[in-house]
Amino acid sequence: MITSAPTLTSTVRRAADGAPLLDPAALPPRQHFIGGRFRAGADDGAAAVVDPSTGQTICAVPQGSAEDVDAAVAAAVDAQDAWGRSTPKHRSEILLAIADRLAENSDLLARLEALNTGKPMVVAEDDVASAVDSFRFMPGAVRATTSLAAGEYAEEHLSVIVREPLGVVGVVTPWNYPLLMGVWKIAPILATGNTLVLKPSEHTPLTTLKLAELVADLLPSGVFNVVMGRGSVIGQRLPDHPQVDMIALTGSVGSGRAVARAASESLKRVHLELGGKAPVVVFEDADLQAAAESLRNAGYWNAGQECGAACRVLVHESVAERFTELLVEQVSTIAVGEPGAGQDVEMGPMVSEDHYLRVLAHLENAQAEGVRAPVGGGALEGPGFFIAPTVLADVPAGAACTQEEIFGPVVTVETFGDEEEAVRRANEVPFGLSASVWTLNAQRSHDVAARIDAGTVWVNSHLVLANEMPWGGFKGSGYGRDLSVYALDDYSRTKHVMHHTGR
Repeated sequence: MITSAPTLTSTVRRAADGAPLLDPAALPPRQHFIGGRFRAGADDGAAAVVDPSTGQTICAVPQGSAEDVDAAVAAAVDAQDAWGRSTPKHRSEILLAIADRLAENSDLLARLEALNTGKPMVVAEDDVASAVDSFRFMPGAVRATTSLAAGEYAEEHLSVIVREPLGVVGVVTPWNYPLLMGVWKIAPILATGNTLVLKPSEHTPLTTLKLAELVADLLPSGVFNVVMGRGSVIGQRLPDHPQVDMIALTGSVGSGRAVARAASESLKRVHLELGGKAPVVVFEDADLQAAAESLRNAGYWNAGQECGAACRVLVHESVAERFTELLVEQVSTIAVGEPGAGQDVEMGPMVSEDHYLRVLAHLENAQAEGVRAPVGGGALEGPGFFIAPTVLADVPAGAACTQEEIFGPVVTVETFGDEEEAVRRANEVPFGLSASVWTLNAQRSHDVAARIDAGTVWVNSHLVLANEMPWGGFKGSGYGRDLSVYALDDYSRTKHVMHHTGR
């Protein structure tokens, strides 16, 4: 393992009183949610859901089958016509009621999310608050959609644009933000009159099941369905199913390719939010202290298990040494621990043992390439899947750790000589989800941001999101947009109706 300097992150803060984070009685039903009720489904075995802070099993959930998907799709098809023909006002009132229900249960949801993912409470609470806001934004947005005005664009013919739901949407959500990424899909899909079948990650299904339990009395039967199971089974059947009209996935590039290939057979519409390797371009005139403080949060939020994380710094060679010192100072003070160890815990574990081992393998590969770790660089002692917050410095251009998505608490630091090199290097990775530019030169900030090939570019900040603004990427990061009115476009279709008006 890469040698680490002694830091305040060398130990994991543990819950002192031994009290459970959540009463086991508050766990959701461990069944599929199909047609408005929980049901066992076909017997295809069970999978353990593990607390990543301890490695202990929380519970077991069933592994669904293709037959379970078929049952859920049938329920969604049955419900779609009535739901799709309801008015935006009607759907909006239900979505606002869902927002209220989530807000009323926000502490429960945050604790359940923290238990299942190992997130610190501050991160889990932010997830829940953002989920509530998504359910409050979309109802208003769908009641104020705009399109080309009706009119006579051809002589004696009146053209009218109609926005329609797509039908049944299959949704696949990731393990890093189980509740929030689910809601980013659910809210616009329902707002636009579609029904859906959602497959949560087999590692982190609990808040999705709790959401289904909480809203079961608010939504018509069959509008929202949840089927648990492996991606090779559930994730494959959804794009294969002839009555599924669209697939929306947040996940890895490999998962996105597989879904897109399967969906292409029936020409389904596909929405993909995939990986990222966000460049952070720090020019010589930047506020270095502000940049380092921002990366303390943006690089290590959710333990770096964040597709928009500020994970790849490109800093001008004249200020690289000073910036690295400031970044190491910031990272050395990150408090690592279990979610029950205090409200000041900032970083938790990797979500699973498999992912923990993948991140450690990336660090070992960096060591083999001669990369230096002035802070962190390896695993932390004790139970659970904890890795020290890490900065990799003196990283050569093209090193694997700068090109591949590590998806852990690791920030790499490279140098560049001039603006052209900075832009070229920022764009050289196969991803294009997000980036940031750090400079006090306003003209440079506009010009460089325009030349970086990413769906979101921040200037003098990083990882700040708003439900009013779109989120999605270019290149290997996929296509389609979450959040904002652009998500409503993704989950609806445009029909032109032309009336002959001649008499």
